[in-house]
Amino acid sequence: MGPDAGAPFDALDDAALVERCRRGERAAWAALVRRYQRLVYTVPRRAGLSDAEAADVFQLSFARLVEHLPRLTDPGRVRAWLVTTARRETWRVLEQARRFARPAGAPDAADDDAEDPLAQLPDAAPLPDDLLAALQEQDRVRRAVERLDERSRRFVELHFLQDPPLAYAEIAARLGIAEGSIGPTRARCLERLRRILATL
Repeated sequence: MGPDAGAPFDALDDAALVERCRRGERAAWAALVRRYQRLVYTVPRRAGLSDAEAADVFQLSFARLVEHLPRLTDPGRVRAWLVTTARRETWRVLEQARRFARPAGAPDAADDDAEDPLAQLPDAAPLPDDLLAALQEQDRVRRAVERLDERSRRFVELHFLQDPPLAYAEIAARLGIAEGSIGPTRARCLERLRRILATL
């Protein structure tokens, strides 16, 4: 048995988790879906697809992963693979809607083009690379926050994730701490977060 054989699936890195999925371990697959479900679902939603369409993209993306799991050459990049697949499936839905909305008899410029349609997305495409990179980074930070201890996670949520931001007095009241301890608490939480991010 490998060194990670007894580790909780959620604590495994992507490469190790994919390997356990390849062995047919259902708990590993559930952990993989749980890890990236928000990220994959966000791709079509950011492109303007409906909830139902986004759910279809979500299911198809993970179905494609099941098909390609044995052939993934770099399991450690499964997140990027899923985002790319979700983007392709999103583009397919958008293209189908565009074709359906085109008047009968109107020419389809894509019919004569054998190249990958993703390469031809205009600059105003709903999923530019910088947005995808930002989505992946947001997912990485979210996963790091989820690994914080409960008190630190609560502090981060109150201090950084409220809109509009809460006053220090409100944060202190909700956490039951002195207002003057907000600064040191923030420093400790951010240091813990940096350490976790370094492992992801």
